[in-house]
Amino acid sequence: MDPGDVAPMIVVSMLALVTGAVMIFRGPLGRAIARRIEGGAGLPSPEVEARLSDLEHRLSDGEQERAELLERLEFAERVLLQAKDPQRELPR
Repeated sequence: MDPGDVAPMIVVSMLALVTGAVMIFRGPLGRAIARRIEGGAGLPSPEVEARLSDLEHRLSDGEQERAELLERLEFAERVLLQAKDPQRELPR
């Protein structure tokens, strides 16, 4: 066999192997391997669930604080309006 004939055979063989691997890993087998690498069937781990629960709790606390601040701001606006014009009635 001529040494010049080996290089094209290697290139064609590698191209065939890569094409086959891409086709296999893009199919159901590849998705199953990806799920396995990610750590299961797509269900969140207990640590992730605990973190999510904590974040939801903090978000609801933040929403309550926001509502309280808005209420205080509205009160302050009413007081300032009344201080500017004592004859004016407070809006509700």
